[in-house]
Amino acid sequence: MSDDAAGPVDTGPPPTLDKPDGGADGPAPSGPADPRTADGGRAGRFWSARRVPAVLVSLVLCGAAGLLLYDVAAVRAGRPAMAWRRRLAHELATRHLDDPWVLGGAAAALLIGVWLIVLAVTPGLRGVLPMRRTAPDIRAGLDRTAAALVLRDRAMEVSGVRSVRVSVGRRRARARAVAHFRELAEVRGDLDAVLGEGLRQLGLAHRLGLSVHVRRPTKR
Repeated sequence: MSDDAAGPVDTGPPPTLDKPDGGADGPAPSGPADPRTADGGRAGRFWSARRVPAVLVSLVLCGAAGLLLYDVAAVRAGRPAMAWRRRLAHELATRHLDDPWVLGGAAAALLIGVWLIVLAVTPGLRGVLPMRRTAPDIRAGLDRTAAALVLRDRAMEVSGVRSVRVSVGRRRARARAVAHFRELAEVRGDLDAVLGEGLRQLGLAHRLGLSVHVRRPTKR
């Protein structure tokens, strides 16, 4: 039989495949997932590379070590030591421990050491919120400013809201709205529901707390 004699082609949607339980293939119910029990493992904070402090410390240490090694090599070659080295040795030999300059130098060294230790043991990148991990080799993060914009757009859809400011921290999201009609309690309840659902749909690894404040516009 030729192609011209063929019947009309069915262009309707393809048949859906049924799941083993008999239901149609549809989106799985989305519920709050525990980051510790997700398939991808625990989602921790992102660590900052700390390039600027590392470069500064490396340059200072390399410069000081190079200068000291050059002076030591010059002394071994029969040349006199540099003036700064002789002055430093004299000051260290003659100044007492309770001298203000000695105490100031010790305090500065202590502060720099504490700063370096804090940089070494803290993750950094406070502006990135870790998201739930659904695969072991994939990590995702959401910028706090972007999360605040998404929540603000959600809040502006609530009836009665005239303006709203949303700030997202590491543990809590805060919304300050101005309502020009409807009861404040009703607007606050709708904002709690809408923003709570918005926080859930962001897919963050740790559920943020929510604080909502609603007020009337100020009279001029």
